[in-house]
This record gives sequence, structure tokens and C-alpha cells, in this order.
Amino acid sequence: MIEVEIEEEAWTAALPDAAALVERAAAAALGAVEGDVVVLLTDDAAVREINGRYRDRDQPTNVLSFPAAESAAPHLGDLMLAHGVCAAEARAQGKTLSDHLTHLVVHGVLHLLGRDHEADEEAEAMEAEERSLLASLGVADPYRPDEFPDSDA
Repeated sequence: MIEVEIEEEAWTAALPDAAALVERAAAAALGAVEGDVVVLLTDDAAVREINGRYRDRDQPTNVLSFPAAESAAPHLGDLMLAHGVCAAEARAQGKTLSDHLTHLVVHGVLHLLGRDHEADEEAEAMEAEERSLLASLGVADPYRPDEFPDSDA
């Protein structure tokens, strides 16, 4: 089950189908894995507060992933996405907010499934998986620098 909670109205103002986009992206990333995921679409202030409390980083970020303990099964974890940060990144990278949200949800769910990008090999494998999933959803490769000329990717 994928539960989407929309706390920040700017998400639905910009993307009336935000909940459906999140559900579709999360379902693609989950594949055949059974489990529950909760996705909170919120504002920068809420993400900044949680990022400061749990990661000791006093700033908002695009997406936070919180994998659940194994004892919480079938709950796999929670995601939080900050509207302001996500919208600004999409604009700066020449992407639609829809495509960027889709990418960040796929990325976050893969973290809930244990994927990581700390080491180069892990990053390459995770990015390849993201590319494949995003292509299946009709979203351009977010890691191609020539795809988005203003991107720092």
C-alpha cells in the first residue's frame, strides 16, 4: 500500500495529480516487493526541521527517506518531499516538476529498499536502476548533463 499525504497545498496547486504521480512512481520502484510506504508532500520548513533533528543538517533538502525497522513489516518506511526545494531544482535543471517529483520518489523508495549511493559502485548501480524505472515511466534520464543544460549533474 502506498499512502500519500499532502500537507503543502503548493504541491496540488502546481500538480493537481501529485498523489497519482507519487503512487505511480512508488509502485514502479517497489516492483514486486510487498510493503507499505508513506509519502508526505510538505514544505521546506517541515523538511528543514526533520533534517536538522535527525540528520543534524539545519536546511531543507529535496527528499528525506526513513526506512522502517524490520520489526515494522510490512511497513517499509516514509518519505518527505519539500515543495520549495523540489520546484526550485526542477526550474534550475530545466525539468518539469512532475518529472522531478517522479525521480525523487523513485530515488527515495529505492533507499527504503536498501539501495544507496555512498560508494561509486553503489551509486552507479542505483542510478542505472533509477534510469530504467524512469524510462518505463516516460521520464528522461535525470543524470545526463546534456539533457538539462543548467544542471550541475
